[in-house]
Amino acid sequence: MTHQYAVEIALTRPASARELHRARCCVAFAANTNRTRLMTVQSAKSPGRALHRLRRRLDSLLPIDVLSTHYPDRHGRVLLNVVLSRRAHAQIRQEAAASGAHAGEVLRERITARLAREQRERHQRLESQLRRLVTHRTPEEVLACAAGHLLQARPPV
Repeated sequence: MTHQYAVEIALTRPASARELHRARCCVAFAANTNRTRLMTVQSAKSPGRALHRLRRRLDSLLPIDVLSTHYPDRHGRVLLNVVLSRRAHAQIRQEAAASGAHAGEVLRERITARLAREQRERHQRLESQLRRLVTHRTPEEVLACAAGHLLQARPPV
């Protein structure tokens, strides 16, 4: 039985209008404003097959970096489809052999560690910006401004 899977396509650079036009002949998708991320729906028997099918159809048309399922599975994970360089693939295999793990596990650990580090860095930058802001404004002013901004972005239901 085939299902529909929402897939996000992250590009290595903004796609040109010509690249997007050529790709739209094969797959219907929506692009973000800077043309670096695309969303589509792909039918397949599994999420992995959906990603593989899209990779085959679009790889020669777009500068694809990563394909990922848009919604997490029942375990809260998203599936990634990444093409590694020969050098990166060899390093992953070598590390996996040395640790006795599978290459996929090593890649998952590396990606998870990188995402955690990026999230920590973003949080640290936000805290630093808030500290600088609070030195010139009262906490009440900052909170009122933030609340006003958030309410404009998402009106109450």
